[in-house]
Amino acid sequence: MRKYLLVFGVALFLAADAADNALKKDFALLQGEWSLTAAESEGQATPAEEIKKRKRNCKESETTLTADGQLLFKAKFTIDPAKKPKTIDYEVIDGAFNGMTLRGIYEVEGDTLRFCVGQPGVERPKEFHTSAGSRTFLVVWKREKK
Repeated sequence: MRKYLLVFGVALFLAADAADNALKKDFALLQGEWSLTAAESEGQATPAEEIKKRKRNCKESETTLTADGQLLFKAKFTIDPAKKPKTIDYEVIDGAFNGMTLRGIYEVEGDTLRFCVGQPGVERPKEFHTSAGSRTFLVVWKREKK
């Protein structure tokens, strides 16, 4: 019996260690400065002139979105890379939706980052898609080269 408990304990430790490593890896991937390359809200594409103005800066567990240097949104966030799709929750601390929680999904592929997020009170999106009346938005960011 002790042998089984030891094996089970080691397996739990290894699983927890792998989950912690995935969390640290994705958390690191979200850091830095990003430029918006595409966006849509409720199935409607955002005009190109608006897209060019938007920037995302992430430092530790806080992200800030700006348009022409003006604050749009500042939030603390948590992620869960073990979920499929990966999840992100924003606790908004300034700007649009201040004091509210937004739930979304994300994926990182190289220097491209995609989020699909629901407005406050909306269920977490299950896919990277928006439609009329969904109260969701989809954004695609590209890491800025230094």
